[in-house]
Parts: sequence; structure tokens; C-alpha cells
Amino acid sequence: MYLTRFSYTPDTWARMIENPEDRREAARRYIESVGGKLHGFWYAFGEHDGWNLWEAPDNVSMAAVAIAIGAGGAVSSMETTVLLSVEDTIEALGKAKSVRYRPPAA
Repeated sequence: MYLTRFSYTPDTWARMIENPEDRREAARRYIESVGGKLHGFWYAFGEHDGWNLWEAPDNVSMAAVAIAIGAGGAVSSMETTVLLSVEDTIEALGKAKSVRYRPPAA
């Protein structure tokens, strides 16, 4: 699962004011083209204009979608966070025992 936060350019907002468009279907087509699924699409107030919740088969597939969207020029910023399931986090906690971390200068 991936959480993406994005902001449109002022030009994109101006075009959408002139021709309002539901971008959920476009987002759905993008992620489905790499074998994924769109779980949610929201607009928001604040630092980011919108949020998407995606499922992709792997990081490379999600990166391909993010790169394609970013290269299109309609967004001024986009950040993607990989979301871990509770099960994956518990597995990571188990593996953390063998890391043997040592703080700097300790």
C-alpha cells in the first residue's frame, strides 16, 4: 500500500476551474495499468492539495506511476509513503533483534 500526497500547479487549478474534472478515474487507470488498485482519492486543505491511497504489486510499479504523473507537469509536488501492514511491522520487529545497532561514538 502507498499513500501519496500531491499539490497541483496554479495552472492546473486554473484549467480545472474552467473545465472541472473528476480525477479519480484517471488515477484509477494509471495504477491499474501496472496491475494495482486505487483505494481512495481525496482533496484537502493544507500543505497538500490531495491524497491518494494506492495498492501496487511492488515498489517499481508504484514508482513508475509516480514518475509518469510527475513528468506530466500538472503537479508541483508529490510525496509517496510506503505503508507497512501490521504483520510486516511485526516481522520487521523480529528481524530488528539481529541488527545489533550501536549509537555513534558509543
